[in-house]
Amino acid sequence: MILCADIGGTNARLALAAPGTANPVAERQYVCADYPAFEPILADYLAATAAEIHAGCLAVAGPIDDSGQHASLTNLPWTIDADALAVRFGIAGLRLANDFAAAAMGVTAAPAETLVPIQTGQALPGAPRLVVGAGTGLGMAILVREGDFWKVLPGEGGHVGFAPQDEDQVKIWQALYAKHGRVTVERVVSGPGLAAIHQIFTGLAADPADITRLALSDDNLAARRSLDIFLSAYGAFAGDMALLAMARGGVFLAGGIAPRLLSSFRQNSFLSSFNAKGAHAALAKRMPVAVATDPMLGLRGAALLAVS
Repeated sequence: MILCADIGGTNARLALAAPGTANPVAERQYVCADYPAFEPILADYLAATAAEIHAGCLAVAGPIDDSGQHASLTNLPWTIDADALAVRFGIAGLRLANDFAAAAMGVTAAPAETLVPIQTGQALPGAPRLVVGAGTGLGMAILVREGDFWKVLPGEGGHVGFAPQDEDQVKIWQALYAKHGRVTVERVVSGPGLAAIHQIFTGLAADPADITRLALSDDNLAARRSLDIFLSAYGAFAGDMALLAMARGGVFLAGGIAPRLLSSFRQNSFLSSFNAKGAHAALAKRMPVAVATDPMLGLRGAALLAVS
């Protein structure tokens, strides 16, 4: 079997897949904060499954070093050494990949019904695709076609500078700059970013999940405003990255936040900001946009990357 893992800043999910397939089985989820490192999670999973594993891919939320076998997670104090793990657990061919590289590859294998369109656009077959998504952090990757196969190009677009689009976003930039110095998009477009937006405009510290719940219930105007500002910034960033990639094959919103906000992506400010590209507004509107709702997306991609 193939070991596949999707290791984010909050949760780590592990599963198995038959070689050459993207259908994870024996999936287990772990809360990262409960563990000092990834190694005990892997030890627990292997003990629970007792499977014979010949290769694997660990998709991690952070950049991979030049060797392709070492990574430091962006939002966790963890380092992962695939070579050391392979030796300890006897897994030959264990490799690392960026989590959004795995999510992007997962898009190529996800069931069609899990890719829910929010902008129809006019897709060009074989054109580049963009996968972008907010969760604990903000990730992105680009898919390009090479013959009969898709190749994934990882990126760290979430760490480009945040470009305010209106007065509210200028206020956000100023507050975050005073606190952190350089303001990246991830400071705004992420779960912690939603909490920061809400605190800047209300003075109240709140959990992102609570802000979202209040905003969706229509009972709290302040939470709704915070969510709308968040979605506007998210849409502007996704549209900018779509232009960068010329993503005429489609833009796919992954990550932990998008599936929970499906109705908001259709109704609120996301698409208006995505398409607000001045002279290239018509081009942006021709790009299909969909929300990737498949909870196995990263695991599917890791299974494919393990043998690519």
